[in-house]
Amino acid sequence: MTRAPGTGRRPAVEGPAPPGHRRLPAGVVSTVQASAPIFLVLRRMRAPLITLILIFAISVLGLSLIPGMDSDGQPARMSIFHAFYVMSYTATTIGFGELPDPFTDAQRLWVTGTIYLSVIGWAYAISALLSLLQDRAFRAALALQHFSRKVSRLREPFLLIAGYGQTGELLGRSFDELGRRFTVIDLREARIDALELDTLRADVPGLVGDARNPHDLQVAGLTHPCCEGVLALTDDDEANLAVAMTAALLRPELTVVTRTTSPVVAERMSSFGSPTVINPFDRFGDHLRLALHSPAAYQLMTWLESGPGAELPERSSAPAPGRWVVCGYGRFGRHFAADLRSEGLEVTVVEPKPVRDPDPDPGLHLVVGDESDPEVMASTDLGTAVAFVAGTDNDTTNLSLVAAARRVNPDLFVAARQNAPTSAALFVAMDVDALLVPTEVIAHEIYARLSTPLLWRFVRELPGQDDAWAAELTDRLIDTCGHHLGALWKVRLNEHEAPSLGRWLEQGDLRLGDLLRNPDEREHRLPVVPLLLLRDGEECVLAPDEGTVLQAGDELLLAGRPVARRALEKTLMVDAVPEYLVTGQRVPSGWFWRRITRYEESPRR
Repeated sequence: MTRAPGTGRRPAVEGPAPPGHRRLPAGVVSTVQASAPIFLVLRRMRAPLITLILIFAISVLGLSLIPGMDSDGQPARMSIFHAFYVMSYTATTIGFGELPDPFTDAQRLWVTGTIYLSVIGWAYAISALLSLLQDRAFRAALALQHFSRKVSRLREPFLLIAGYGQTGELLGRSFDELGRRFTVIDLREARIDALELDTLRADVPGLVGDARNPHDLQVAGLTHPCCEGVLALTDDDEANLAVAMTAALLRPELTVVTRTTSPVVAERMSSFGSPTVINPFDRFGDHLRLALHSPAAYQLMTWLESGPGAELPERSSAPAPGRWVVCGYGRFGRHFAADLRSEGLEVTVVEPKPVRDPDPDPGLHLVVGDESDPEVMASTDLGTAVAFVAGTDNDTTNLSLVAAARRVNPDLFVAARQNAPTSAALFVAMDVDALLVPTEVIAHEIYARLSTPLLWRFVRELPGQDDAWAAELTDRLIDTCGHHLGALWKVRLNEHEAPSLGRWLEQGDLRLGDLLRNPDEREHRLPVVPLLLLRDGEECVLAPDEGTVLQAGDELLLAGRPVARRALEKTLMVDAVPEYLVTGQRVPSGWFWRRITRYEESPRR
């Protein structure tokens, strides 16, 4: 693994690009980088190779000049060719043989000397080679060349993930489950090593590099023709801003998703194109409001965003209306308190330092002091509060605050912020009612946006539904998939993805209930739950019923078992299946059997 060098970059754009046109992509790796290991070998092995050549040349020359004797006892000198032949097998393999004639003592003495001299030369060359193999720069050059070769061989759409921390790892595994390819660039070598050791289905190229360096992003596949999106997920806002800026300038047509907790940085990111900027603190506030008003909808949204195979999360009950106590008034605390105030709730905030607020909220009561001080906590009057939030940026402090709050008022609704992934087991053991893990919030939203746009549309429309509707839909999913979420996939009813349905869609004879019948036994229904129907890109119907008449161009978001997905693909592809599902009449599917049975399609059934 290596930090990609910045030399040898080819220009990404050759000449000014016409407005609105896609810029020409540069090569994945320059020719200088591709040949870097060769030049490094030649540079480091130059002295040992010259030494070996000199030893060999002197040995050949000396052996050809020393007088010898032929088989008849006459004086004879060895030719250059014969001397070269003898030294070839003597100096390289320490072999023994006196050819073409037995040597004289002088020749034997010279050959003896050249043997020891060549051993020294070979030892010098081998030690230099071993030193080169352990050289960090050489290994980095080899790793870069290997990585570049893997990226250049990609022939299917892939995502570029900049930053492979907890968020990137969660997304990588989810995309790998979906069969989507991606490349990774991260500053830490340990994360790239972990990527290599991970049990992913695909061979994921990983590069130790700086995402702020445009050249490193190019090497990671930014300008590759198959790159379909860039995810800036580092824990450095400036690095994420640099990634968004580079992608907007070099590949403005790409989808860019980035994270930040700073409104200022988010505004700077928005100056470059139209990236999707995710602030986990804002999202947690949205989730909190949904959880307060509709716990079942929040449970359903969390489950769907977790991806296939995710276990059904517990449905928590919202606290009764009343006063909330929030410890920590930083960026998270401010967002959280503002969300609570927007719901009309009374909020008490504990902050170690005085806060200067130019526009103080009269419903916000600020307590200045160390939240770990019992006297400070006593001043918040936890006994009359309904909920408590441990929202500092220190996990140990948050855990101790939760324990202290429960000791004062065991009936409190408790929410906490988890900052480090290593603290996950402790927060699980603490069994808080609501847990904010910023990395998971970001990963779930990006997954919902990129796995299929229909899922993101469903998530956006979900808060508009009542709690009973969400609970009923969740029960249907449980009946179909069990307590572990099945596959989510999209179906577009057009000529390309559903060629067998063309006639039925034109005639308006196909209903959703017919489409979801078993193609082998129409009396049985496929284990599939339709989550969303999108018509003309605008009209959106959540959980459409089976009586919905389908139209050409409709898009469906479905959830179910993989076997149901394969059965539905049969319906979409085999011409004879839709007629059996709609009318119950089995018809031959092949041209030959249709001729034999004299089958004719009716214009309308």
